[in-house]
Amino acid sequence: MLQCEECEYFTRDEGSGRITLRCDPFRTVKEPSCLAKWQLLRLDALLGAYHAQLQWYQKLAPMQEKMFEMMQREIEDIDESDSWKYQYDDEEEPGPDDGEEPEEKSP
Repeated sequence: MLQCEECEYFTRDEGSGRITLRCDPFRTVKEPSCLAKWQLLRLDALLGAYHAQLQWYQKLAPMQEKMFEMMQREIEDIDESDSWKYQYDDEEEPGPDDGEEPEEKSP
């Protein structure tokens, strides 16, 4: 069985020790285990990208929370400024036209 270090498509970065397989899984795979190792390296890259994305989300979370609070305040201000339109509708007392009998005053 061919070891990765012996393969011509294998490279290791001297500074970071990062392994890179330059093989094409559709043409240059020499052994079945090569494909499994290549898939593991791709999954590791996906995991690294996911962790980087989570770090960005954690950095943006406080700013997003502030934006939601500001939007909530703006919505409440708009509702408060429009309340004059509905103020008189709520305060009207039902009269004879509304189907209720007027109260009779006792002598």
